[in-house]
Amino acid sequence: MKVSLCTLNYSPELTGIGKYNGEMCPWLSLRGDHVRVLCAPPYYPEWQVHKGYSGGWYSVSEQEGVQVTRCPLYVPKTPTTLKRLLHLASFSISSSLALFKGIFKKPEVVIVVEPTLFVVPSVLLFCKVTGAKSVLHIQDYEVDAMFGLGMGGKLSGLLSRFAFGVECWLMSKFDAVSTISLSMMDKAREKGVSDDQLIFFPNWSDTDFVSPAVDGSALRHSWGVKESEKVVLYSGNIGAKQGLELVIEAAKRYISRTEVKFFVVGAGAYVKQLQALSYDAGLTNITFKPLQAWEDVPAMLSMADVHLVIQRKGAADAVLPSKLTNILSAGGNAVVTAESDTELGRLAEQYPGIYTCVEPEDIDAFCEGLDVELGKTGTNTVARKYAEENLNKDAILSRFRENLLNLVGKEITEN
Repeated sequence: MKVSLCTLNYSPELTGIGKYNGEMCPWLSLRGDHVRVLCAPPYYPEWQVHKGYSGGWYSVSEQEGVQVTRCPLYVPKTPTTLKRLLHLASFSISSSLALFKGIFKKPEVVIVVEPTLFVVPSVLLFCKVTGAKSVLHIQDYEVDAMFGLGMGGKLSGLLSRFAFGVECWLMSKFDAVSTISLSMMDKAREKGVSDDQLIFFPNWSDTDFVSPAVDGSALRHSWGVKESEKVVLYSGNIGAKQGLELVIEAAKRYISRTEVKFFVVGAGAYVKQLQALSYDAGLTNITFKPLQAWEDVPAMLSMADVHLVIQRKGAADAVLPSKLTNILSAGGNAVVTAESDTELGRLAEQYPGIYTCVEPEDIDAFCEGLDVELGKTGTNTVARKYAEENLNKDAILSRFRENLLNLVGKEITEN
């Protein structure tokens, strides 16, 4: 099967969409599929093109059996709404040119990952010309996320009606639409996608690599954590959609509990602002660390007593946090901020003990949840069992590949 993937994010990005794309494509290649990736140079979550890459011109390389074409784009140092739109538009133009340059390669299926919708018109046109099947894979509903977080400004009403209308029309043109949660599938139906088009393709975890069996004591020691102390960990993107001011407020309340230490691990557009808030408050119980190498992630997850998954109101069903899969796989105890009627809220109700779910942006509820989780010790067996049964990497990717083979009319037994 010949597959092309058009996406902003790809390996070697360590978090989010880039990590999943960077695992999926080599997995497909190992099974005999010919995979071509059109992506940006790595820049996320730091919002800075990584050393050794250029945002100004194209490059082509082979990574783990996958042909990777890096397309130039504009990466703002301080992303505002307008700058984000320019950022997305620049990738749309450069990746569209690269896509049509490979028109005679004739892929059988083209997958485009949302974000970004900007490249969708070019992908749909390409598929119409070549006869390739088109798949939209939704990791984030970027239109919902933008307006749900109030990024539309004074014209949000007019802009949102136009943006949602265009989004629905574009989604209806795909041969298949996949997304990562049941609530996000429901949202796709609300936007006019039929059940025949829908594919459930959740994010996964390498449950053998990320497991409760990993010993994190050496990392705890290297980070200066005493055996008697409790580690509260947030790890991932540090951006506007998370609402990480909540961690600062919680650290203020726990300042007298000297055994509780907060760690914020990651990078992103909001990291300097968050550090400034901590500094201005004179907090000595919170430490900032850069993103950790993937091989160190299991130990980092193992060393934490409580994990934090934090989002603002309005984001929970538009953006399902990818960090949660590995927390569950590690058997971690976690506090998750999400409304009760969202996917994350329903999951907590369906699997009691999997994590403590509290209302977003509510510091009292957050600290109550944190107290509950700090009182727990050992592996969260509910979380680990859920990961083993629902988040296994090979099982999820095998099902998705079967969906693709069915879409292009090939036998599922194909190597």
